[in-house]
Amino acid sequence: MLNRGLDKLELLRIVEAVANEKSIDKELVIDSMESAIKRAALTKFGNDNNIEVNIDRESGDIKIQKVLEVVDFVEDAAREITLKEAQKIDKKRELKVGEKIYEELPQIDFGRIAAQSAKQVISSRVREAEKNRQYEDFIDKQGLILSGIIKRLEYGNVIVDLGKAEGVIKKDELIPREILKTGDRVKAYCYEVKKELKGHQIFLSRAHPQFLAKLFFQEVPEIYEGTIEIKAVARDPGSRAKICVHSKDSSIDPVGACVGMRGSRVQTIVNELHGEKIDIIKWTEDLPTLISESLSPAEIQRVLIDQENKRIDIILSEENLSKAIGRRGQNVRLASKLTNFEIDILTEKEDSERRQAEFKERTEILIKNLEVDETLGQLLVSEGFISIEEIAQSNPDDISKIDAIDEETAIELINRSKETIVKEKEAVSLKLKELGVEENLINLKGMTQGMLVILGQKNIKKLSDFADLSSDELIGGYDEIKGKKIRIEGYLEEFSLSRKEADDLIMSAREIAYK
Repeated sequence: MLNRGLDKLELLRIVEAVANEKSIDKELVIDSMESAIKRAALTKFGNDNNIEVNIDRESGDIKIQKVLEVVDFVEDAAREITLKEAQKIDKKRELKVGEKIYEELPQIDFGRIAAQSAKQVISSRVREAEKNRQYEDFIDKQGLILSGIIKRLEYGNVIVDLGKAEGVIKKDELIPREILKTGDRVKAYCYEVKKELKGHQIFLSRAHPQFLAKLFFQEVPEIYEGTIEIKAVARDPGSRAKICVHSKDSSIDPVGACVGMRGSRVQTIVNELHGEKIDIIKWTEDLPTLISESLSPAEIQRVLIDQENKRIDIILSEENLSKAIGRRGQNVRLASKLTNFEIDILTEKEDSERRQAEFKERTEILIKNLEVDETLGQLLVSEGFISIEEIAQSNPDDISKIDAIDEETAIELINRSKETIVKEKEAVSLKLKELGVEENLINLKGMTQGMLVILGQKNIKKLSDFADLSSDELIGGYDEIKGKKIRIEGYLEEFSLSRKEADDLIMSAREIAYK
């Protein structure tokens, strides 16, 4: 064997070198060496033994010990020893049953197989420690822009060398029609650092809305300092984007600061995004003004806001329609994302036709159910009594305030409304029974009979069927097909549920169905 002093010094030098090279804790390297020596010792002295290995952190001395438990009767000779035999080995202590004694074993000379096994253990532990260290390094960089060299392209994905780790830009996180080549330096937004069994993964994006926000953060000192705040960002990567900014200092124009002298600041960002057009909008708490600015260059005539359902109707002239919608619906789609409201655009003619149709429909419902003439039906609707339920919940004084309606007529209208509601409930209950809608869905809090009939007709009859739906399937939404924004009708769209109400209904169903 080699001189032991040399072995010890060599051991400590190896520990130091590995720890420095991999940027990991020296203690982790020593622990892995102890595990490797223990494995070799078990191979030599028997796997049934309980063996402990300790490397002195200062001198490098290696101590290999067999651990034996003191017992009354030995059942496992490899791990146990009687009190009498233990006292012969350790004469200095007053031993008791249950205590442990340590029997020092001779130093081992690693054979080829044992040495290989030890090397594998050390390498495995060091790799694991290195992965953990890299994860800790990069988890703090989540939400930042990272820069690296493109290492290779794999199935449309881009692998980026970030120095001590690799990041991946998935195909759908790239800017469309952007050409990237191996060796190019690239910037990307780190949106997720994921820890997995095989190691960590760093996910990057050039299409993420926050990539644009962080580029402004880098280019505009007022944003970096916190004087100007980015309120919202919406992007159609590679084509157009909208960013909403607000200045905390009234003397600073947030749009001008973001544009820069002769457009220098915004142009730097446009170049990074390969020509993506950027609309910079001044944020305001006045929602109609914000919506109008978001739909620029179109001139808006009227804005109708439904806060509860997060919907907005925009009324404008025929010549402004195409400007508001934009190429392939891009302008209105980005404005919708920016404001977090569903936006419907109507011309003056369409708005007038819609209001007339609603007035006619409500009037006909009152005429049919309350057995009143057209004049009285129109009068009630024009005064705000637009449904049977509203009339049933009113008191005679409210209705008799309307010209041409006396108290007796008002009372009769309320009674007829209540009778109609009772009959409708009875009819709906019978309909639900015919459709086979199950009781647990009927009893779901927040569900109305009208909703249940619609769901039953759509073959959603069980609580579990309803629990599997999404909020978009209930209240409707938008999908993009071949570049066009297509309206998807929801099952319960006619009931004007808000997204929160739809989400709450679905979550309540899931809690009951899957508990």
